[in-house]
Amino acid sequence: MEVITKETVVNKLEEKGIRPSVQRMAILRYLLEHRTHPSIDEIYNQLSEQIPTLSLTTVYNTLEQFCEKGLIKAISIDGKVIHYDGYTHVHAHFLCTKCRKVFDIDQNFEIPQAAVPEGFTVSNTEVYYTGTCKDCLTK
Repeated sequence: MEVITKETVVNKLEEKGIRPSVQRMAILRYLLEHRTHPSIDEIYNQLSEQIPTLSLTTVYNTLEQFCEKGLIKAISIDGKVIHYDGYTHVHAHFLCTKCRKVFDIDQNFEIPQAAVPEGFTVSNTEVYYTGTCKDCLTK
């Protein structure tokens, strides 16, 4: 787990025009430090012990705001649970169909301009893989 400083979190929020608050800083720090693609419930359960006044609604609204500003990504790889990713550079995701964990896959996703229909511009690319992770394969 990478340790993220308070200054880093504040700077990332302010760069996107988001006013830092205790809750926002804690949620962003959690996403940056834990590359596990947590759900809203996971984030709430982890942070509510540290911040007793934190509500599930606050977590939901904060994550929505972060997504709208491009600070994080929402991933709906399994069609059931939305996972959140603080790692926003272009990369793919792998869902293990046994343990349900989501993993990052670094991959180059430059789309050749010839593949894009004339008059279209690509603003986002999402690539998902599903299968069995190495831990589940060895069990």
